[in-house]
Amino acid sequence: MKILGITMAVVLVSGVSVAAYIAYDLGHTFSANAVTLDGAKSVPPDIGAIKGGVNMLLVGSDACEPEFAAEFGDRCSDPANAGERNDTNLVLHISDSPRRVTVITFPRDLMVPIPSCTDAQGNATSEMSKQPINVTLETGGLNCVARTIHEVSGLDIQFAAKITWGGVMKITDAIGGVDVCVANGISDPDTGLELTAGTHTLQGYWALQFLRTRHGVGDGSDLGRGSNQQVYMSSLARKMVSAQVLGNPGTLLKLANTVMSNVTPSTTLTSPTLLVQIALAMKDVPLDQINFVNYPVLEDPDNPNKVVPDTASADQLWAALAANQQIQVTGQRNDAVVSATPTPTDPATDPGTSADPSPTPTPGATSGPVDLPKNISGQSAAQQTCSNGNGYSG
Repeated sequence: MKILGITMAVVLVSGVSVAAYIAYDLGHTFSANAVTLDGAKSVPPDIGAIKGGVNMLLVGSDACEPEFAAEFGDRCSDPANAGERNDTNLVLHISDSPRRVTVITFPRDLMVPIPSCTDAQGNATSEMSKQPINVTLETGGLNCVARTIHEVSGLDIQFAAKITWGGVMKITDAIGGVDVCVANGISDPDTGLELTAGTHTLQGYWALQFLRTRHGVGDGSDLGRGSNQQVYMSSLARKMVSAQVLGNPGTLLKLANTVMSNVTPSTTLTSPTLLVQIALAMKDVPLDQINFVNYPVLEDPDNPNKVVPDTASADQLWAALAANQQIQVTGQRNDAVVSATPTPTDPATDPGTSADPSPTPTPGATSGPVDLPKNISGQSAAQQTCSNGNGYSG
């Protein structure tokens, strides 16, 4: 099952870590279990010196924590389900000036070569020519996920972080839940999630189950689930920059404490000063310049239940990011997500939304947006979308 490591990304997008480190000395807690990224280039003290943009890997782990194991039944009690998989793999890319943010989702069923990594016992693992990407966390930890993503994408991964199911639930609770729109009701016996059509504020356990649901939306595939999660991501981004969170010091401090206590970072991500810089770099990025995209894939010719990289389409994405071009997502998995009619809001009370649905040009932009290939689906944080469920009516 997949969970959403994007929570950490949107926390940083909102700039809340700036306030967090002013009020709390959480450096020791955050860095206690930090992971070293093998082969990573040294990170300069100023992120402005990192040319070509900053890349942060965000991994969602399905590890069964004792505190929450009882809530997940056989998933955590059956020995056959033991282990820890990276069922969510996201790369947060922050461009050079003018700042833009792109979050790329790599599906767990993506079949790729796995490099030799170092396991928990300190032993080198064997290279694998073709395996699902979600075996890398158990194979060699967060570092192995980073190395694999680097091999697949060619991106330098300067920073990485891991979050568990429990972390996602606690962080969602810390901000008072996330509103999600459901166009058609969702009923998923695997997660126990049942939602009627309409808007629902999800917290804790049920927010996690919404992120995990696979058979309740679209065609029941892992790709559909990834698109469904973007409904949550865009709503989460809008809430983070709203008066409810960014304008509420008490919520900010609670959120910061929760994040720092429930995220395992890379050693490059533990500097309070650097975290502040990352937050400031993203703080004022317009919502239409925060894009969530799915890594483009093709059906695996050896297994119809798996996918392989669509490198031709991916190369166009990497080229656009390298050139810091404004991107326009043209593809959409309409089986899992449908557009929503924006509800007018008061910009004075909710700076994260606008009554005008047209995007605001990014200051400093020199040309129009570049259309991504149709095989790259996704949306911007400015777009309000709804999950296309399987029709549950209550």
